[in-house]
Amino acid sequence: MMSLLELFVSVDDFCQVFLPFWESKLLADGSRKRLRSGQLRISEIMTIIIHFHQSQYRNFKAYYTEHVCQHLRGEFPDLVSYERFVVLRPSVFGPLSAYLISLYGRCYGVSFIDATALRVCDNHRIHNHKVFAERGKGSMGWFYGFKLHLVINDCGELLACQITPAKVDDRKPVAVLCKRLFGKLIADRGYISQSLFEQLLDTFDLQLITKLRKNMKNRLIPLMDKLLLRKRAIIESVIDQLKNISQVEHTRHRSPINAFINIIAGLIAYCHQPKKPSLNLFPSGLLLA
Repeated sequence: MMSLLELFVSVDDFCQVFLPFWESKLLADGSRKRLRSGQLRISEIMTIIIHFHQSQYRNFKAYYTEHVCQHLRGEFPDLVSYERFVVLRPSVFGPLSAYLISLYGRCYGVSFIDATALRVCDNHRIHNHKVFAERGKGSMGWFYGFKLHLVINDCGELLACQITPAKVDDRKPVAVLCKRLFGKLIADRGYISQSLFEQLLDTFDLQLITKLRKNMKNRLIPLMDKLLLRKRAIIESVIDQLKNISQVEHTRHRSPINAFINIIAGLIAYCHQPKKPSLNLFPSGLLLA
């Protein structure tokens, strides 16, 4: 696992390049504002949020008050109170999103796509849950929350991701997610669509490969495509790690921005994992050919 120092160096190097560019592109509303620097720098706030998803804590308040404030005073000498830190969290939404994109992997010609439910409450409490979300249906039944759409390569690295309302069809964001892809895209039966297949092939030269439904006519599939379909479980392993290790799903948020920050930081923590689910499809050196 990446150390706290290595994480901060990576985040701080990114912020030194990104923040001046980002601030130069912000639109002004005409009012005069004081440009005072905060007690905590943006890179320090981002590091603490990401490091939480690399820790063993499951509650951010406990992590901040029991671990950061007690054991990381030397690394963060200008720490603020927990209540003040919660107020500062939304300020890093833009830099965190850009940092995640900078960590995307490289497409090698074989990619996997899937969507997973991000529940914000138990189904029995849907009517009492007064928070941002929608009701949708997935392979495991009805749920209340969002969908996280992911694309990974054969090395388990993230290539693209998108958060949508729960009721959005899995096939709708595919064209946006596949802008940087080529070769073959492996998906489950939920992505079967002739129009989507033709769109990806014509626009990106990307071949969508899925299994057939029971009521569909059988057709010949190349042996390599059959083998790749058997390896589609790699993205299920990535989703399992995102939920159980990086904690992208939980039910404690009441703020939309903080909820999305939690998801983005969890994805970043996964990107920094030294070992990811991998297929090793190509021999050494062929990936760079």
